[in-house]
Amino acid sequence: MEYTLYQFAWLFLFYSLGGWLVLTVSSLITRREFTNTGFLNLPLCPIYGLDAVVFTIFLSELAERPLWLFVGGTILSAFFTFLTGFMLEHLVHKKWWDFSRSRLSFEGYVRLPSAAVSGLAAVLVLRWGNPLLLRLIRLIPGKLGTVILIVLTVLLAVDFLSSFASVWQLRRRFLNPTLPSPGAIRRRIQKRVLRAYPNLAAEIPILSGVREKSPGEKVFAQGCCFYKLAGLFFLGSFLGDLTETIFCYATTGVLMSRSSVVYGPFSIVWGFGCTLFTALLYKYKDKSDRYIFFAGTVLGGAYEYICSVLSELVFGTIFWDYSAIPFNLGGRINLLYCFFWGIAAVVWLKALYPRLSGLIESLPLALGPWLMRILIVCMAFNLLISAMALSRYSARHQESAEPSNRMEQILDERFPDERIERIYPNAKLVS
Repeated sequence: MEYTLYQFAWLFLFYSLGGWLVLTVSSLITRREFTNTGFLNLPLCPIYGLDAVVFTIFLSELAERPLWLFVGGTILSAFFTFLTGFMLEHLVHKKWWDFSRSRLSFEGYVRLPSAAVSGLAAVLVLRWGNPLLLRLIRLIPGKLGTVILIVLTVLLAVDFLSSFASVWQLRRRFLNPTLPSPGAIRRRIQKRVLRAYPNLAAEIPILSGVREKSPGEKVFAQGCCFYKLAGLFFLGSFLGDLTETIFCYATTGVLMSRSSVVYGPFSIVWGFGCTLFTALLYKYKDKSDRYIFFAGTVLGGAYEYICSVLSELVFGTIFWDYSAIPFNLGGRINLLYCFFWGIAAVVWLKALYPRLSGLIESLPLALGPWLMRILIVCMAFNLLISAMALSRYSARHQESAEPSNRMEQILDERFPDERIERIYPNAKLVS
């Protein structure tokens, strides 16, 4: 089933409200007091609305396979919970919630039982929740529904900006207690946030927000920072393309392009995969190979599945299809290649990462940041041109569309069908 933006917006609001109600009732039972547990002042928890929309986008085709739907929902929810907690922590340099005392937790952001509950929620959302809510949405007159959405969107934006500004000011007061007290409205928002997240309020007096500098000589991109991840992305993209090219030649005897972009041998899937493995598993690089293999198998499979759905939604093209391989899931992933992701995670963290990390850190301090910025701009341009070229390729085949402007004419001249099919030999258009 295809959803419209109008329907997605209503689903987001309904599930945001539902998530807020569940958390509020839970807090009322456990704390015996009413607490607005959300980041916003409105009775909405956007993370739950976002989860539901993501479930709908990526997992709809698994609606008739409850087990895989549960697994997919668990992984996606855990990822977005981790991402949200990570971003909020870096906002004020303190965890808003901390599950570190739980044995089944990851980085203190995610707890397995909670993620499993979200997996069950994914099953409920796609099998029963969405059909029911869509029937309710149809009962709302079209123009009235649009007006309501616009009003709620404006209120949501204003609420988010005011909450963000209040939390940002709270962060500044953590860093500099001598700053003047905020106004009545911001002070009320700050008190609400601290009451909603006790872990955030517990150690306010010792929050400095200033990280200690590492002793010794300064080096470029030390640790797991942005520039280090950017450098690993480019190196991983190149090495991934090279590895796939050699593997395909060794198994099929055919030398074919495995690049994701029209300029240069770069496999974006591998680049983001290396970045993802590093960001999530960096602290566990000294764990056993078995531990890293299992984590890499799960993360790699989920990541490849998401990439497959995204490429189909954005480009209308399927770049790989594993339907002929046993133990596949919708032709998007298969068990054998998930194991390859696990092996790749071990090889990456144990063998390649230390060497590539040292290579990046060897860049001069004055040169490193500028080099990374230039590479990022070039890759962004490369991705943009690749997306436009694929869009025109799809339009030529599905709509027989003639170029309607000078840009489309240039794309047709520079990237005819022969060149696109040479760069993406396994691409299949989705009708």
